[in-house]
Amino acid sequence: MKNFLDDDFLLQSDFAKRLYHDYAKDLPIIDYHNHLSPKEIADNHQFQTISEAWLAGDHYKWRAMRTIGVDEKYITGSASDKEKFVHWAATVPFTVRNPLYHWTHLELKRYFGVQELLGPNTAEGIYEKTNAQLVNKSHFTQGLLQQQQVESLCTTDEPIATLEYHKSIQEQGVSPKVYPTFRPDKAFAIEGGKAFLQYLEQLTEASGIAINSYEDLLSVLDNRIQYFHDHGCRLADHGLEQLYFFKEGSYNLKDIFLKVKNAQTISQEEVHYFKAQVLLFLGRTYHKMGWVQQFHLGAIRDNNKRLLTKLGPDTGFDSIGDFSQARALSGFLNALDSTDQLGKTIIYNLNPADNPVIATMIGNFNDGSVKGKVQFGSGWWFLDQKDGMEDQMNTLSNMGLLSCFVGMLTDSRSFLSFTRHEYFRRILCNLIAKDVVNGELPADEKWLGKIVSDISYYNAKSYFEFNK
Repeated sequence: MKNFLDDDFLLQSDFAKRLYHDYAKDLPIIDYHNHLSPKEIADNHQFQTISEAWLAGDHYKWRAMRTIGVDEKYITGSASDKEKFVHWAATVPFTVRNPLYHWTHLELKRYFGVQELLGPNTAEGIYEKTNAQLVNKSHFTQGLLQQQQVESLCTTDEPIATLEYHKSIQEQGVSPKVYPTFRPDKAFAIEGGKAFLQYLEQLTEASGIAINSYEDLLSVLDNRIQYFHDHGCRLADHGLEQLYFFKEGSYNLKDIFLKVKNAQTISQEEVHYFKAQVLLFLGRTYHKMGWVQQFHLGAIRDNNKRLLTKLGPDTGFDSIGDFSQARALSGFLNALDSTDQLGKTIIYNLNPADNPVIATMIGNFNDGSVKGKVQFGSGWWFLDQKDGMEDQMNTLSNMGLLSCFVGMLTDSRSFLSFTRHEYFRRILCNLIAKDVVNGELPADEKWLGKIVSDISYYNAKSYFEFNK
């Protein structure tokens, strides 16, 4: 019986251990999609308590605490940081077989040297031990990133962002390198009605361009893309239930925009058509700029309307949706490719049933111009656990080329989440080693070690070209 969380955690053979320790463990991290605060990085923020650093904003933990019956007061409410931590500690033993159990103890061990298991009996001691370390610069935001050898990371930023903190980070010469990512979802969310019109006003203020027509909206988006590019941005991201595709001219875009401006009713088909056309414009613009475009597909958000009203969005009430993906995704990618304006693209699915759809779809648009030009993104959100990552990599292996994969990302709001790269690398090494043990791959350590190193770091380094 193995010890929990030892040096060979998740590594089930000697070959897996060699792959991880010799070819993956010490590589830097490129975290090309997360939701960290650029302000907290620029200010080298010091967290006052472990609860602030670890529990605030963590939907995974909040959902677990609600499930076990913890009152909202001790999750997002008025309780003290220590009370919140104690209630989380009491929850942890019951997260057994959930990835939270692994992540919790991996993060405590790597960032704070805590060896004990977190639970009711150890809560107070661990609370004090971790808080004592937060006063050291090694545990300010920049220090936490440096502890995990983060070489570069990409935050997620709306088109209205000034990017002042990214500029500050660059001027300070901070390590790691921090780049913005263009996230324009609100700029074409016409189903929002009044909220959409209010966002147009913010876009006008950011760009200095009045938006009175559909063409004005495109001009503003083009303006903001150039602004982001000048501040180092090389990626765009979109969070969508699904992509949409229609024959061009199915609806009149100018008329749809004017209906929205005049608070008139629009149909769902008009909403989808508008989104599709804006996204095609964006895709062509990204291609011109040499950017990577990312599509996160399949979340059904804000399911609990009662608690949405009480707590607001992004508080832990989203889940996996069962939206149709294949036909529109094919049409959308083909529309860009038909004029050779399809740039590097990463597609993430939230529904594991869509794994084969995405894995085979990317092969249709890999044209030999770039290694892994169109990517099947890593296990995302509810799928960034052991089974989910293994399923994604097995499907990609069977239907594409795992060796071209650009690997893991955190997609996190926490500065303590970068051990997820270690978690991924261990799972990757063990997965490949299983085939060696079973005689399904030759025991060529250097060859397979190179593939592991590429997936862990070098493929992303080459793919994103941040310094270009």
